[in-house]
Amino acid sequence: MAELLKKPVHHPLAEGVEIIQDFKPSDVDLEYTGIKVIDLKAAATFSESTNDYEACVVALTGQIDVSDGNDKYEGLGTRDSVFEKVPTDSIYISKAHEIVITAQRDARVVICYSPCEQERATQLIPAAENSVEDRGKYSNKRHVHNILPDSHTASEKLLVVEVYTDQGNWSSYPPHKHDVDNLPHESFLEEIYYHEMDPPQGFVFQRVYTDDKSLDETMAVEHSDVVIVPKGYHPVAVPDGYNGYYLNVMAGPQKVWKFHNQKDHEWIIDRK
Repeated sequence: MAELLKKPVHHPLAEGVEIIQDFKPSDVDLEYTGIKVIDLKAAATFSESTNDYEACVVALTGQIDVSDGNDKYEGLGTRDSVFEKVPTDSIYISKAHEIVITAQRDARVVICYSPCEQERATQLIPAAENSVEDRGKYSNKRHVHNILPDSHTASEKLLVVEVYTDQGNWSSYPPHKHDVDNLPHESFLEEIYYHEMDPPQGFVFQRVYTDDKSLDETMAVEHSDVVIVPKGYHPVAVPDGYNGYYLNVMAGPQKVWKFHNQKDHEWIIDRK
């Protein structure tokens, strides 16, 4: 198994609560990014302290209530499958809070993490506030929901985005990277990909590699897998017959997304 590829664990935590993926930064040799994916049966509850992390709770599917230890936000979630391709509700919760999530109906929840320095106000990010865009052309098309882009002021370091790539298309392409702290030319952001497939027995290919090939891994990625991107380029290819979805978690010393395209392949952007 590739070192950067993490398979779902399906670990029962409590009645009606199952952990699918669970990584804090130190678990995967990162400094800034972590992720947890949880399945909740209707009426089940999951709780944890944010400690020194800021978190973005994404109601991936189903419907949930979320408390930050002070206020409660009810009825979050807009879809039963990510492949409905409609934005969903999320909530930003800072350090030193207690997160309590209760499912109104069966739900899958993603919690995105990054260490933070200052406590901030909790902020609801409703589906209607996601900016939606289409990127690319030819077989490099993808559909994007920006949940927590670098322009959003709620978080200190976290960026969160959903990306849909239809069958036969490429994504995160041409290959780009953001692993050098050299603003305004390039920012340093670690990244985690959480993947889903439609139909779920499908797979995509993802390559993570650096210019000197000291890191070079190509992975067959399946439903509910996570791919860790500590550095380097990280394109995704989706085979015929299947559609791909991924949720990106990014964070670094500065909340700026400024990437660098691999020069050998940058020409495809301007082709007629």
